[in-house]
Amino acid sequence: MSISRRTFLHLPGVAAAVSAASIPHPPQAHPHRAGPIAIASGNGIRGVEQAYRMMTEEEADPLDAAIAGVKIQELDPTDQSVGLGGLPDERGVVTLDASLMHGPTRRAGAVAALEDIATPSLVAKAVMDYTDHVILVGKGARDFAIRMGFKPQNLLTEQSRKDWLAWKTSLNADDNWLEWPEAAAKHTDGTIHMSAVTAGGDIASVTTTSGLAWKIPGRIGDSPIVGAGQYCDNTVGSAGATGRGEAAIQSCGSFLAVEFMRQGYAPEDACLEVLRRVVAMTEDRLLDEQGRPRFGLSFYAVHKDGRYGAATMYEGPDFAIASADGVRHEPMAFLFSNE
Repeated sequence: MSISRRTFLHLPGVAAAVSAASIPHPPQAHPHRAGPIAIASGNGIRGVEQAYRMMTEEEADPLDAAIAGVKIQELDPTDQSVGLGGLPDERGVVTLDASLMHGPTRRAGAVAALEDIATPSLVAKAVMDYTDHVILVGKGARDFAIRMGFKPQNLLTEQSRKDWLAWKTSLNADDNWLEWPEAAAKHTDGTIHMSAVTAGGDIASVTTTSGLAWKIPGRIGDSPIVGAGQYCDNTVGSAGATGRGEAAIQSCGSFLAVEFMRQGYAPEDACLEVLRRVVAMTEDRLLDEQGRPRFGLSFYAVHKDGRYGAATMYEGPDFAIASADGVRHEPMAFLFSNE
């Protein structure tokens, strides 16, 4: 007796079998690597060394270690994508964002559009430690930080001021601004993410940034959004993002990377899968003629057993890592070549 394809697919058990067969099996896990371990975006090479040393020599809590690591960049005026010296918004005002999670206690804290405080990661931790909230923003975040003992300061360095002037004077040839000759206009969406895992498998994550250069006042990216800029689950692992924040928000990318690891994906493969999801969800105006995003985005992930990996949209960037094998940069997996 002949039957149609549609009838065949509706026979008992056949549809379920076909559906299961169409789902790719998660990649095999890489060999176990013992902790402690700290991973970060490429600008975090000093930070991962600091975090690893604290977890190894002092048995520090992973969140304390990760914050100590990113704080190096927050206080470095030459890193114009984080903290002091960060490139400002279109008004010339530096605003900072950060979020973090502490795996053992399952708590989180964040601040967004914070002005005048150089270490938003520490303010985010204060939100986590001393309030029943997860995120404070704008003036409320600044007022809270000052009440908690943080000292306000001018975050706009002379170099960042010159770069802002260069951008502003080059906006429109017909405006009333004269060209600023001493600096070339810059553009950055840089950030630092760090995840840390102790020898016992406890995990923490933190992401901090000055955000998109010359942004519309009030804009925040993924860094202060739990699940987008970073996410941590002490039973699985941690992940974080740098690059186009809007894409990480729309994909809930860091949360998704952790969920892929929960399903059995190795950290690097989890990051690649998130990037594929981002591409699939990118609106047409942001795609080039080949259907590739016109922006960069990177994810970093570490499993609680010490396995780690990172992936980026386009080849080129390295990420930072500190483990028993030393402190180093390693190349990131990528979806697209630069050719």
